[in-house]
Amino acid sequence: MKKLFVPLAIVTAGMFVAAPIAIGMADLESTMLLVQKIFYFHFATWMAMTAAIAVCGVASLVYLFMGSKVADWYAVASAELVVIFGIFGLFSGSLWGRKAWGVWWQWDAKLTIALLLELAFISAILVRKYGGAGSDKLAAAVGIFGLAVVPFVYEAVNIWRTIHPLTSVVPSLPATMGGPFWFCVATFLLLLVVLLMLRVNLGKRQAALDELYLAYED
Repeated sequence: MKKLFVPLAIVTAGMFVAAPIAIGMADLESTMLLVQKIFYFHFATWMAMTAAIAVCGVASLVYLFMGSKVADWYAVASAELVVIFGIFGLFSGSLWGRKAWGVWWQWDAKLTIALLLELAFISAILVRKYGGAGSDKLAAAVGIFGLAVVPFVYEAVNIWRTIHPLTSVVPSLPATMGGPFWFCVATFLLLLVVLLMLRVNLGKRQAALDELYLAYED
């Protein structure tokens, strides 16, 4: 993993440099024009958040039922990344919504569920840090809950009345928009992998330091 990190980080950095160029070359959307280009990073951010939730949910399951420390490191790291990508997604969505809907925020079903999911992961991090004994298992339960909620966030536009664009938008993108779109998605997913590797490594070092501290205390 260590050998992969540096080249992966370099590739990710290069893709982030190229992403704005690809977005700039994409065709303008007929109604929103330049503002629509927020969509490329906005959706890519949610894809990274969803991937982080998947990692957190699976790692939390493994930790709860097998007690794996490695799984716990991945659960903690991915939960923090869920919050980071979620904040960016909500912020970029507000910028886009201001132009599309005329308001910074709308209590739309999809947006509301996404916000509650973000708050759930923030609470899991706080509980884990300040909750005392057993808080790790409670935080893991929140990770599993988040994994179960993700399909509802995705399908909200198809289940409830909503002003949010439908899930059919992405498959209908023309090639001149689809190429930059998927490039941005790949860029953010690689960023997730890089940050996850960094945070898991930090978790390992923290665990080793805690063991040394306990050994010294004994």
